[in-house]
Amino acid sequence: MRIQLKSWIAGAAVASLLVAGVVGLGSQAGERVQLSEVSHIHGIAVDREDPSRLYLATHHGVWHTAADGTAERISDNRNDYMGFTPHPAEAGVFFGSGHPVDGGNMGVIVSRDGGHTWEMMASGANGPVDFHAMDISQADPNVMYGSYGSIQVSRDGGKTWEVAGAPPADVFAIAASAANPDIVYAATRNGLMISRDGGGTWEGAGFEGRPATMVKVGPDGSVYAFVLGTGLVTAPAAALAWQTVADDFGERVLLHLAVDPNEPQRLFAVTDESRILTSTDGGRSWEALAS
Repeated sequence: MRIQLKSWIAGAAVASLLVAGVVGLGSQAGERVQLSEVSHIHGIAVDREDPSRLYLATHHGVWHTAADGTAERISDNRNDYMGFTPHPAEAGVFFGSGHPVDGGNMGVIVSRDGGHTWEMMASGANGPVDFHAMDISQADPNVMYGSYGSIQVSRDGGKTWEVAGAPPADVFAIAASAANPDIVYAATRNGLMISRDGGGTWEGAGFEGRPATMVKVGPDGSVYAFVLGTGLVTAPAAALAWQTVADDFGERVLLHLAVDPNEPQRLFAVTDESRILTSTDGGRSWEALAS
C-alpha cells in the first residue's frame, strides 16, 4: 500500500513510504524473482564490470538485476541492509549496515566479493550502529560517513569511528563530496544541508524548509538531490548553484540514485514505491526499468 505524499510531508518517516510487500522466503542465495517483486529497496549501485546490471540493497538481502527483467538474491543472508554504499575505486567492494534477520544491529559490515558474503568490520561509535544513511568520499576513500543518531565519521576506511557532530534535522541521506573529504551533504526534512568540517557543523545548502529526500554525488563531482515540490536538481561541484533537471515525477518521490561511473549521463533511481527508473540523458527524461 502506498502512503500518500501529503501524509509524508505531515511527518511520516521516509522509510514508511516503502512498499510493504515481501519477496521470496528462501534462506539461500540464488532465489530469483521478477524485478517488480523486489521491495523495500534501501540502496542501489551500478555494476562496474557490467553496467547493464544493478546491485539492490533491500530489507531482504542484496540482489543483482538481470537483462531479462529478473533479480537474483546474491547475499548469503536475508538481512535488512539499511545502509549501503559501493567503494568508489574497488569493484565488488561494498559497505553496509542495518539489521540481522533475528534482530539487533549489524554495525558496519563489508563485502569484498560483490555482495555475496559479508563480515562485520566495526561496531561504530556507541554501537553496534544501524546506519540508515552512509557514504564514502571519492576524494579520499578512507573517509566514510554514517548517520546513527549523530553523524559519525571514519578516517581509516571504516575500521574506527567517532561522532562528528549532531545531525542537521531529520537526515534521510548523506553524500560525501568528490572534491574535499571534509565536505558532506545531507538531505533533510528541512532542506539540503552542507558541512565543511567533516560533519561537525552544518549550514543550509538550498531549499530551506522544503523536504529533500535524496542527495548523491556523481563521479564527476556533480551533486544531485530530490526536493519535494521541485523535483530532481543538480549543481556543479564547485558551487551550489542548483538547476532543476526534471520536475515531472507526479506524486513519485526519489529516494535513491546511482550514476554509471563509466557513463555519467546514465542514471538510475529508486522511487517511494520501490520502482526503478532509468535515464540516459542526465536525468532530464526517465522511463521504468524493464521488469
